[in-house]
Amino acid sequence: MNRTAAFDTGPASNTDPAFARLATEVQNVQVLYRQLHAQPRVSGDEGHTLATLVNELPDSFRKEILAGDIGIVRLGGAGAAVAIRAEMDALPIVERTGLPWAATNGAMHACGHDVHMAAFIAVARTVASLIPLPAPLVGILQPREEVGESGARDVLRAGVLEAQEVGAVIGAHLQPALDSLAYSCTPGPVNAAADEFELVITGQSAHGAYPHHSSDALLAASAFVVSCQQIVARNVDPTVSAVLTVGTFSAGVSPNAIPEEATVTGTIRTMTEPQRQMIHNRLRQVANGVGMAHDCTVRLEISKGEPILENDAGLAAEIGRRLGARGNELREFRSYGSDDFAFYASAARAAIIFTGTPAASGTLHASTFAPDEQAVSRVATAMLTGYLAAARMLGQGRA
Repeated sequence: MNRTAAFDTGPASNTDPAFARLATEVQNVQVLYRQLHAQPRVSGDEGHTLATLVNELPDSFRKEILAGDIGIVRLGGAGAAVAIRAEMDALPIVERTGLPWAATNGAMHACGHDVHMAAFIAVARTVASLIPLPAPLVGILQPREEVGESGARDVLRAGVLEAQEVGAVIGAHLQPALDSLAYSCTPGPVNAAADEFELVITGQSAHGAYPHHSSDALLAASAFVVSCQQIVARNVDPTVSAVLTVGTFSAGVSPNAIPEEATVTGTIRTMTEPQRQMIHNRLRQVANGVGMAHDCTVRLEISKGEPILENDAGLAAEIGRRLGARGNELREFRSYGSDDFAFYASAARAAIIFTGTPAASGTLHASTFAPDEQAVSRVATAMLTGYLAAARMLGQGRA
């Protein structure tokens, strides 16, 4: 293998040999990118994708497959390593992009994970060529980012970060909201905690013509839907905000019968832990109050999902400086979306870099989402920049 010599982890210039090598590797993975796009696998069925990625890595990587189709690959010896996360799962969406390499199996990489995987392979091949190696590189080939049974949580449960001596974790994600092709690595909270709730209200059914014989669960559920919308409006500081969304409402089977039971489900998105706990408490109070007012019983279950995703301030600042030094546009970006990368950020120094893609690409999770041809290059640039910034910081920490 050709090696890129005289390597420095300092701020990169436009003539940096590592980024010159990366440009070549990005071209080399274009066929892989189209293959990954055309052969998506949904959450829980990523084995074929994992095998494909492992086979694309240089032999210098040590490769390990953990239960649940988790791939852990490492380059370099002992010592504090930098990990890069690449998600593998697709969504159960029928693709409507019209691309020649569009998927036809009822699944689709509508969130850019195909781009992320191809970019990681390009970065891994680039890092394998560097002399000296700035820091050991660990690749986390992660399943199940799109579902509640989070692959990131399983990576932590398996003790991967400890076993691999991971000192920092880097993620990158396409983001059409940055349609100017800018990058964002904002310090602090950048994605919300994502929790879900289910409320079951039970009353007394009756004929629709005799409502006085009922305890109307549907009416109580309707009052809950209206009342819970006031939690954010009247309990949350509007300068920081939060999101509480009702997503489903189910009750009744007949137009002339008052149902016995109604079910409401929704999502809670928050950017601070005190705010998160306050909304949980207020939601319980509203549910109990509605139940009492309508003579119904209530059962509210709140399931915690991904935690708040907080970028390490020092690492994020260093990544931003390096991206700016290469002439890239930088923007501040936060979103009430969620990502299970937050689990890594809760356990180690970590940063996720949002990478712009044109608005014409469409929105994430849409059947028409189609990143532009340079998307792999931009995500790979983000990943390599994050790796070099983290390697520099870990090296300073050892000094």
